[in-house]
Amino acid sequence: MLLRSTLTYAPAVFLTRMSALLLLIIATRLIDQGEYGLLTLVVTIGEMTDAAVTGWLRISLLRLGGKGDVSRSNVRLARSVLVGTTVLALVVAAAASAVVAPERWTAFATAVSVYLAAGAVSRFGLTLLQMQQRHSTYAMLEFLRAVLQLVLPIVAIPLFGTSFLVVSLGTSVATLAAGLVSLHLATSRLVAGPATFTYREFLTLGLPMVVTTLVSFGLTDAERIILKMSHDASAVAIFAAAYALARQPIDTLANAVNMGAFPELVSRFDTEGEQAAATFLTDLMALTLRLCLPTAALLVVLAEEITALVLPASYLDGIVGLFPLIVAGVIAANLTNTVYANVMHVHKRPWLLTAVYGLGSAVGIVLSLLLIPQMAERGAALALLGGSLALLAAGITATRRLTPVPLPYRAIGVALVVALACGLGARLAADAFSAFPLFLRLAAAGLCALAIFLGLNALFHWQEARRLAATFRQRLSRPAT
Repeated sequence: MLLRSTLTYAPAVFLTRMSALLLLIIATRLIDQGEYGLLTLVVTIGEMTDAAVTGWLRISLLRLGGKGDVSRSNVRLARSVLVGTTVLALVVAAAASAVVAPERWTAFATAVSVYLAAGAVSRFGLTLLQMQQRHSTYAMLEFLRAVLQLVLPIVAIPLFGTSFLVVSLGTSVATLAAGLVSLHLATSRLVAGPATFTYREFLTLGLPMVVTTLVSFGLTDAERIILKMSHDASAVAIFAAAYALARQPIDTLANAVNMGAFPELVSRFDTEGEQAAATFLTDLMALTLRLCLPTAALLVVLAEEITALVLPASYLDGIVGLFPLIVAGVIAANLTNTVYANVMHVHKRPWLLTAVYGLGSAVGIVLSLLLIPQMAERGAALALLGGSLALLAAGITATRRLTPVPLPYRAIGVALVVALACGLGARLAADAFSAFPLFLRLAAAGLCALAIFLGLNALFHWQEARRLAATFRQRLSRPAT
C-alpha cells in the first residue's frame, strides 16, 4: 500500500519540485544575486506564515473530516476559519517585511501578501481533493501549477523587468490559477450533510499547530534572515541555492511517501489500533530511508558537478562544502516529519509537537546566532544540521510514551549499503567520463547509480521484486481492448 500511494503522489510532488529547480536555474541567470536573495526571503517569510495560517488546515480536515464524501457544512466551517487566519497572516507578513527588507518594504510586503493569498486558495482546494480521494485530479492540478510557475515568471521578466517582485508575482499568479481550478473541481462534488466537527474542535486541534509552525522558525527560516542581517542578500542567495539543490530531491521523495501515508495511518490508528499504526510507521520509515539515503549519497558525491551545471559561476565559491551538512539535516527533519510528528498527530497531541519543534528551533536559532556572523553560509548549514538533529532526538523521545515506533534495523542497514554502493558507483562513473561534457558526466553517473540501486534492491527485497515483475508481465500480456 505504501509503495502504491507513493507512486500515486510522486509525479505531482516531482513536477512541482522540478519546476522550482528549473526556475532556480533560470532566475539565477536572469536576475542578479541580490535580487535572487530577496526572492528567496519572500518565499521564506511566505512559507513560514502560510504554514502557520493554512498548513494546519490540511491535517485538521483530514483528521476530523476523514476521507470520502465531504459535506458542504464542513467546508463552510473550514473556509470561514481560513479567511480569518489569512487576513491575520497578511498583517503579520507586512510587519515582518519591515524587519527583513526595510529598504524594499513596499515591494517585499506586496510579494509576500500575494504569495499568502494564492497559497491559501491552492492549499484549501488541494486538501478537499485529497479528502475526496481524487488522486489523479490532484496530480493533474499539481502538474498545471508546476508548468504555470515555470512559464509565467519567465514571460514576465522581459515584459516587466528583472526585479524579484516580478518573479514572485509570476509564481503566485500561477499558484492562484491552479488553486482556483482545484477549488472549483472539489466544491462541485460536495455532498449535503451536517458538519462532523465544531469550530471548537477544529481550532483546538489546529491552533497548537500554528504555534508549532511559529516556534519551528529556527529550523527552516532563521538561517536566511540572520544571514541577511549579518551579511547581505547575496549571502542568502548562495545558501538558498545550495539548500534548494540539496533539499529538493530528498523532500520530493519523502513528501511523496508521506502524502498518501498520512490518511492511511489515521485510518489504521482509528480502526486497528496502536500496534497496527506502529507497524505501518516502521514500514514508512524503512521506505523513506530506502529512497532517501541513496539520493543523499548522489547529492554529496556529485555536488561539484551539480552546482557547476545548474548555477552561475558567482554562486560556486564554497557551495560544494555545504551539501553534506544540508543533506544530513534534511534527512533528519524528514524522518521527524514523516514518522514521529505523525505519531503526535494521530494521538491529537499538538502541544507535544509544539514542544518538540520548539526545542529543535531553539537549538537552530542559537547556533545561527553563534555561527553565521563568523562563518556565513557554512555557519547557516551547520545551524540547520544541529537544529534538525535536535528535532529528531526530541521526536524520538517524545513518542516513546505514545506509540513507540520499532526501528527497522535490517532496512536501515540495507539502505546504507545501497547508498554507499550508489555513491561509489556514481563517483567512479563521473570520473570515467571526465573528458566528456558535464551533462554527459552526470547522466553516466546517474544511470550507473540507478542500475546499482535497482539491482541491489532486487537482491535484498527479492520477494517484492518478484511481485512487481509478475504484475508488470501480467499487464504486458493483457490483450488490448
